[in-house]
This record gives sequence, C-alpha cells and structure tokens, in this order.
Amino acid sequence: MFPAAFCVEPGASASSRLEIEWTGLFRMSDSLQRTPLYDLNLELGAKMVPFAGFEMPIQFPAGLMAEHLHTREKVGLFDVSHMGQIRIAAKSGDVKEAAAALETLVPADYVGLAAGRQRYGLLTNEEGGILDDLMVANMGHDLLVVVNAGCKVQDADRIEKALSDRCVVTRQFDRGLMALQGPAAEAALAPLCPAVKDMRFMDVIETELATATGPVKVTVSRSGYTGEDGFEIGCAGADSEKVARAILAQPDVLPIGLGARDSLRLEAGLCLYGNDIDVTTTPVEASLGWAIQKARREGGAREGGYPGAEVVLKQTCDGVSRKRVGLLVEGRAPVRAGAKLFADAEGQKEIGMVTSGAFGPSVKAPVAMGYVASEYTALDTPVFAELRGKYVPLHVRAMPFVAPGFKR
Repeated sequence: MFPAAFCVEPGASASSRLEIEWTGLFRMSDSLQRTPLYDLNLELGAKMVPFAGFEMPIQFPAGLMAEHLHTREKVGLFDVSHMGQIRIAAKSGDVKEAAAALETLVPADYVGLAAGRQRYGLLTNEEGGILDDLMVANMGHDLLVVVNAGCKVQDADRIEKALSDRCVVTRQFDRGLMALQGPAAEAALAPLCPAVKDMRFMDVIETELATATGPVKVTVSRSGYTGEDGFEIGCAGADSEKVARAILAQPDVLPIGLGARDSLRLEAGLCLYGNDIDVTTTPVEASLGWAIQKARREGGAREGGYPGAEVVLKQTCDGVSRKRVGLLVEGRAPVRAGAKLFADAEGQKEIGMVTSGAFGPSVKAPVAMGYVASEYTALDTPVFAELRGKYVPLHVRAMPFVAPGFKR
C-alpha cells in the first residue's frame, strides 16, 4: 500500500508537487525486470522507477501534470507490459468449457460472454477476499486473461492448479502490452489498424497493425484504465518497440508514465489492487457487486460455485458494515492513502480509511476513495480525515469524478 503522506514544499508548483508526490510512491529494490519497451522508454527520456518487480517509467519529460491533461484532452501511450497475459484453452476445444472452468475461481459470467467480448472479474479466496482483479476476453477459441503485475505468478499458479484437469493454461509473460488512451485514441490507431473503427467498448479482436517494417500480429481490446476511450494492444515482445514507434509517430500521441496513469484512474474511480482492494476486502465491500452478473447471483443459473461464494452471496443480500466510496476534499491539500477517517472534526469516532488520494488535475481539486462505515456512505455525507494532526473535511461523492468517454 502507498504511504499516507509525502513531504512536499508548500510553495512548490502544482506540477512539481505532483512529481514529488507520485515519485514518493516507489522504492528501490533488487533484481528488477525490464519490459520489451525498456530501451525505448529510456530513449524517450523516461524517469524510471521500480514497480511490481520491474523498472517502469513514472514520467517522461512533459511531466506528470502535462501527461495527465494530455491524455484527457488528446491521447497518450502507456507501457503496461509488466502485466501478466494468460491463455486458457479447454482440452476439449470448447471455449465455453474453459469459461465454465474459470467460473469456479471468479464470480463473473464468462459462459455467457460472447466471442470477441471481454469482461472485468475478481479472483476470490475462500473468505470472499479479492486476490486480484482481471480482464477476461473470449477469443473464440480460448480465453485471454490479463492480470496485475504483482499478482501474475500467484494468479497463474492458482489457475493452473484448479483448471489443469480440464484446461491448458499458458503463461505469456514475455508479451508486450500497451494502452492507448484518450479521446483521440481511435484517430491515432485507425490509420495503422483500420479494424478498430468498428470496435465498441469491451470488444476485443486479433488483427494486424502496420509498422515501418511491415504488419505485426496484435490483439486489440477497446478498454482501459483512465476513464477515457482507448485501446490495449498486445503483441509479441520482439514486436513491441515497432508497434510503439508506429503509434507514437501518429499526431498528438505522447508517451505517458505510471504517475499520470495512477492519477487518471483515481479520477475515473477505478480501483488499484493492493490499495483499494485486496484479500481483506470483498466485492460487496469494494462496491464491485456490478462485476457479479445475474447468472452468478442468488437464484441465478450458476449461483455461487466460486471461492468465498457463501460470504459474498450473504453480503449481497444482508449488506456489509463498510463500503468503498468516493471522497472530495475541501481545500487544496490532498489526503493520502492510509489517512484515517472520522465522523467528527475532533477525531473522536473513527469510521474508515482512505485507500487512494491525490490532487486530480482534471477535477482541479484533491480527490480520494476509501472505506467508511455503511451508515456514512450516502452522497454528500461529511467525514473528516486526519492530516498532520488536523482533521480535514471531505464529502462522500459519486464516482467517477470525471465523465467517462467510452465508446458504447
């Protein structure tokens, strides 16, 4: 989990404050891996930091504030090759059998997921806690699963152990993955990959992308982690740099680092695994009940059947003692992850904790999310965060903090 606060000079500019704040999230470690875009990131002037066992770009010369706003207004390219890509194929050859097998681990409807579509899901443990969140695509012949970098080995181990009798599970951790995000994403990608013009939100295709040395096979999904329209492009590791250079050569495309990626997803109200969700939080507590489709709920065609189902189904019916909410901070000082939340300005009644918080460049105000006792989840409810010995007022707000730009 990220530190609760960082020391920033009061007179620093907004952009420099953001750089200091987000750089403070990362710490040096040994034996770091590199993505296929490592050399290109350096060539582009990236400031590299350790993240999830990789050397990753936190920002480029434009800086965090500029990168964030450019993504909201135009389009940015993110290196997300550190994430894990896993293929699941049924030994019978029937993709629905692979989907049914995966449903024994994830409370989502994948049997009903059409070919060429993908769906968000949650890998749960026996207590209903969230082991990871992931994206699952029905590729027609098999499933493509994308998991978080810090969890990918454990996720693959768990999936293999549970599904190996029915499925072949293939780790594709050497593949490249890029996210192209922003309102101009389609305009930037379509000249290289015309098929994307016909895609809608959560579609996924296998196609080719034009590069300077010829076409490259890619997997493209129309989704992302910023709240903006966009695509995620997967390819062989050896082709990653060619693909990235071709996209970066398009008008208005800038490389974007992890710092802006995090501030963008926070404004979009999207969870970061390890901060906003983890094994101590259930889907219901995390306000992610929407990720459990009707078929997997009580009375559904395939009710339960996943680890922790009894806990999650009971919570869905009976409610929970705490829930994840959006929080808008009064004033200009961001409230960081780990800050305790109280019902009163004197800090007498503790009711929860902030799990993510930062200044929102698009919102032009500090934003946060966190968990509060259920009786304090109504919109506009005032709460107070402990910040350097004082109690800063916040109000519960609906998420996302910015209007989504997805192509429906």
